[in-house]
Amino acid sequence: MVTDLLDRLRAIVGAPHVLTDGDLTAWEQDWRKRVRGKALAVVRPADTAQVAAVVKACAAAGTAIVPQGGNTGLAVGSTPDDSGTQIVLSLQRMNAIRSLDAANLTVTVEAGCILQTLQESAEKAGFLFPLSLAAEGSCTIGGNLATNAGGTQVVRYGNTRDLCLGLEVVTPHGEIWEGTNGLRKDNTGYDLRDLMVGSEGTLGIITAATMKLYPLPAARLTAWAAVPSLDHAVTLLGLAHKHLGSGLTGFEVMGKFALSLVDK
Repeated sequence: MVTDLLDRLRAIVGAPHVLTDGDLTAWEQDWRKRVRGKALAVVRPADTAQVAAVVKACAAAGTAIVPQGGNTGLAVGSTPDDSGTQIVLSLQRMNAIRSLDAANLTVTVEAGCILQTLQESAEKAGFLFPLSLAAEGSCTIGGNLATNAGGTQVVRYGNTRDLCLGLEVVTPHGEIWEGTNGLRKDNTGYDLRDLMVGSEGTLGIITAATMKLYPLPAARLTAWAAVPSLDHAVTLLGLAHKHLGSGLTGFEVMGKFALSLVDK
């Protein structure tokens, strides 16, 4: 049964992209190197059709799938268990920026695209993609969507869910739901997009998304302020909202312990 499944997966994505031997640490170990699992195989599809075929094959074999983007999460959500029976489905090869619509201020990107790559591509085209977080050089858009990442500019632009206009998803049955239309006013039916964002791969595998872009800011200003307590920080946030309105982009609080780590 296992051999049959692996042969089927090799036929779908190509033998070089079904990894069973060698060092699989990059896919089997969490980012903090605290948990190490063991996968039956790491499968790296090249497109959505291959993802759907892999899901169908694994469903038929009764084999669990662990979707994985950049594997930068800190909660072991994309790490396989140690049973050696799970398939890690890596979306790293699906990293293309499919299209950028300057008129609609949207970009359609595959799930394996690195966040920083999207930021830089948007800026080169004269736009801002505002999601920004510490792991942006290695985390992927699919992972950002699966976890509904917030980042440092959530005060103004919201979480990843707020930046998403549409999704392409492979369901647990291996069907493809295509919803990357980029409509800004869409009040049709159930909102499957919002349901999928933040579901961490439990409802389907996000393979692509249409995201919002914004004009590049004409100027930026960063201010540091020292406050005696968290209560004072909350008061300062309220004042910033009152006087800056939508101009307030981010508000981060660092305690003594965090500052001590910076010194190290």
